[in-house]
Amino acid sequence: MVMLPIEPRPFFANKDRAFWNLQLAGWGGAFLLRAISAFANGQSWDFLVILLIQAVTGFSLSLILSVIYRQLITKKALITWGVTAIALVIAAAVHAFIDGWVLDLARPQSEGSDFMRLFVGIYFYDLTVLGAWSALYYAINFFLQVEEQADRLERLEAQATSAQLAMLRYQLNPHFLFNTLNSISTLVLLKQTKPANAMLTRLSSFLRHTLVSEPGGKVSVEQEVETLKLYLDIERMRFEDRLQTDFRVEPPAEQAQIPSMLLQPLVENAIKYGVTPQEEGATISLVAQVVGPRLRVTVSDTGPGVRRGGIGGGVGDLVGGPGGALEGIERRYTSTGVGLANIRDRLAQAYGEEHRFEIRSPESGGFTVMIELPYETAPATQPLAQASAPNLTQALPAPSPAPSQSPSAPPMLGPGRPLSAG
Repeated sequence: MVMLPIEPRPFFANKDRAFWNLQLAGWGGAFLLRAISAFANGQSWDFLVILLIQAVTGFSLSLILSVIYRQLITKKALITWGVTAIALVIAAAVHAFIDGWVLDLARPQSEGSDFMRLFVGIYFYDLTVLGAWSALYYAINFFLQVEEQADRLERLEAQATSAQLAMLRYQLNPHFLFNTLNSISTLVLLKQTKPANAMLTRLSSFLRHTLVSEPGGKVSVEQEVETLKLYLDIERMRFEDRLQTDFRVEPPAEQAQIPSMLLQPLVENAIKYGVTPQEEGATISLVAQVVGPRLRVTVSDTGPGVRRGGIGGGVGDLVGGPGGALEGIERRYTSTGVGLANIRDRLAQAYGEEHRFEIRSPESGGFTVMIELPYETAPATQPLAQASAPNLTQALPAPSPAPSQSPSAPPMLGPGRPLSAG
């Protein structure tokens, strides 16, 4: 059996349609309720005409009130409620006059009282009905304004988070370039032009690979490992056999999504503080595995680790955070202070409390950074070409234009409003 796709739309997605639906339902329901009450009290069928005229009168006056209220809702509170009270009193008086006049014409001998007493009796009823209508009108429109402001605030917060993630991502390239260009400069000074040229060629390939990925976006672990291999090709030009690697990525973890360029600063940190200080070098290990509903990535090295004088006392399991081990580690070593702090800030922005970032450095040596993230994969609709690693010879895509953020008028429920989503 073929099921047609049904996409429910919010009731207030079309403000004009919602207004007219509420108008017809409200005044039609009031007419039906009064008709049932009239028949229950033994009224004749011709009394329906009187009730219909009263409902049409109320419907028409409420349309006029909606035009007035739409102009008042953006004014100061004193002006809004003062003019609303005056308009409501006048509209109720007109409604009561028409109702009394029609009732007096239809049944002149039904009441032994004068027209003024009949007018006063009907006036308070009509004032109550139009007052309830006015309160409902303002309540719905204030709700729509609050909802619109909340949506706008949510969009602004998302844009701010995306901008901060992009800023943190862009911090990595200057940090990496500083170290790599410093190595190339050293090779040039030593007149080792061939290694310098090879390093420049590999650097261009690495930068082209990283620029293809969207800043602040996510890539698979498999793609991130390919990026690391390009980076390590550059570093092996400096360290040769002193730099050893051991990558173990479980098959379920290969397609897990992580922020792009998340692991490169960890490997760079391991090279700087694990491989460089030791004459024999060190081995850098990367393990990615799925543990329950979470992805666990561990980057470790066999370097000297954090010595006891670095932070004070031995370092066991340390959690990176404000005032925690990261500041101590950065004080222990002289660096630009970008790598580990950048990772911590990016994870906090992207995942909030849903991530885990731990540092371990036993007294025997070595340094380990463990990251746990919620396990998520790319959407099933993503094309295979996008899921695979980008071609290094492919031209860089042109940046997509940012959506224009033109100021819009606050949403209003009423006739004559432009069609807009709620």
